[in-house]
Amino acid sequence: MKTEAQDIELLAQAIMLEAKDEAEQLQKEAQEKAEAIRKRAQAEAEAERKIILDRAKQEADRLKSQALATAQLKARSAQLEAREKLLDSVFAEVKKQLSGVKNRPDYPEIAKLLAREALTQLKATEAEIRADEATQKVLKLDEIAKELNGKFSFGAKLEEGVGVVVSASGGKLNYDNTLETRLSRLQSTLRSSVYKVLMGEKA
Repeated sequence: MKTEAQDIELLAQAIMLEAKDEAEQLQKEAQEKAEAIRKRAQAEAEAERKIILDRAKQEADRLKSQALATAQLKARSAQLEAREKLLDSVFAEVKKQLSGVKNRPDYPEIAKLLAREALTQLKATEAEIRADEATQKVLKLDEIAKELNGKFSFGAKLEEGVGVVVSASGGKLNYDNTLETRLSRLQSTLRSSVYKVLMGEKA
């Protein structure tokens, strides 16, 4: 027959065992929760890392693309600048050689054409024609006056340029038809064709 003391001992042991089981269960649950929190934190960190890496890659791609576009733009600008310098030098050389045109055997016809064109542009029946010395020598005003039914006279000699500058209506209307001015007028439209010729392409 058990004594009261033995009963108390057994009860105490049962309580201790139950408490131990409960403590182990709580510890297990706490470990599981801690593991779940760690895994969630790890997953969040991984997701954040992926977002940061994706953003960094996008930014790197954007900067690379921007750098490439800038480099292409600079190369194109340098190419255009070189092209413009080349064309400017070609036109400057042509301008230098224009004075040689007055030595051509057909220059009297060219001079007549320059004067006729300027007078026609101004629709003038009375005008003063300024020309360089070589042009004055070969230009027959009486022929042009007869052809255009007008009255034309020579003005002061041109000190610069080859060709004619016509003034009408008492100097209110002017038309510069020197070879140099004609070249300047045509320069913008000729640039593309001249460049193609220089590059060996068909104009």
